[in-house]
Amino acid sequence: YQRRVREAVVSTQSTGIEKVIVAEGPTLKGNLAEAVTDAVLAVQAANSYSHILANGTVSGKNILPRVGAKLDVAPISDIIGIESEDTFHRTIYAGNAIQTIQSSDSVKLVTVRGTSFEAAPVEGGSAATEAFDIGGVTNDKSEFLESKLSKSDRPELASAGIVISGGRGLKNGENFEMLYNLADKMGAAVGASRAAVDAGYVPSDLQVGQTGKMVAPDLYIAVGISGAIQHLAGMKDSKTIVAINKDPEAPIFQVSDYGLVDDLFKAVPEMISNLD
Repeated sequence: YQRRVREAVVSTQSTGIEKVIVAEGPTLKGNLAEAVTDAVLAVQAANSYSHILANGTVSGKNILPRVGAKLDVAPISDIIGIESEDTFHRTIYAGNAIQTIQSSDSVKLVTVRGTSFEAAPVEGGSAATEAFDIGGVTNDKSEFLESKLSKSDRPELASAGIVISGGRGLKNGENFEMLYNLADKMGAAVGASRAAVDAGYVPSDLQVGQTGKMVAPDLYIAVGISGAIQHLAGMKDSKTIVAINKDPEAPIFQVSDYGLVDDLFKAVPEMISNLD
């Protein structure tokens, strides 16, 4: 709750925002989709907005389809561009094609891929905050029990300026320690390909790709990753891409700005040594 209040305060300082509506209450504990959906519908009923947007995250993609079902409109997911108030761009076929969608619905429901847009400056704004009463919102369909979060001193994967990801070429989870050491020296977050996650090397919250997290850091280092299109879809918007792979024909080199054809078990320790 305190984090959401801080986010609301920060939002008031961003240019282009006129008002921040704050809804709070025990029903919203855990941000369960069933409760948040009813809260969004209550705000919409009171204000009749033309557009409702959410982050293209697991949470946003969980809530907006429910809102769409209640309002009888079709959500548009994961947009990467806006052409007009009713026309949007999104990727399809794992990022190999861009689709233009025009919505004729009275209310536009849209999830946004945040990595495709520049962050708004958190200054110059003077939006007012308004408390919204959600006393009538109930949730008898689900119950929040607890949240267990992994703790790390490294940056958050989705927002890190530098990301170092490992693939199946690392051979096992123990070898990811090399990437952790390198990441600590570079102030980077650690990610992984789906192949590495499926093999049990690392937990799923490190997965980068179409079915994982979308990242667009200033520097993305792919270590032992072949470059399947599902993985490329989640990181190809990175400003600079560096690939390390012993296979010179690996697809990852087709999108990388810099490529090193070498054994990762030789290259990564050398990088760590040079940073000492």
